[in-house]
Amino acid sequence: MSKEITITSANFDAEVINASVPVLLDFWASWCNPCKMIAPFIEQIADEYNGRLKVGKINVDEENELALRHNIVSIPTLAVYKNGGLIFTQSGALPKNELIKLAGKYL
Repeated sequence: MSKEITITSANFDAEVINASVPVLLDFWASWCNPCKMIAPFIEQIADEYNGRLKVGKINVDEENELALRHNIVSIPTLAVYKNGGLIFTQSGALPKNELIKLAGKYL
């Protein structure tokens, strides 16, 4: 079972801003083929880094407010929060090895 969590406007502060570990957010949509392409890699990162990195998924169609707040103009977009602040964003699909480097960089 994957360790990814669904992030919504209702739980954003509790799960992201107040997180005790860095948080990797995946902004995605069900119709986005590049999002589907990286989804298994994001899930693997969530499992491998469980307890050291929180991985959250934000469906931009369902959470338009969060997408607007983060200025999401293309998906997939990855964002990293650490100590309650946004420290990194990257738009576009990344290969698995780059996703793993990204996850490890912010631990």
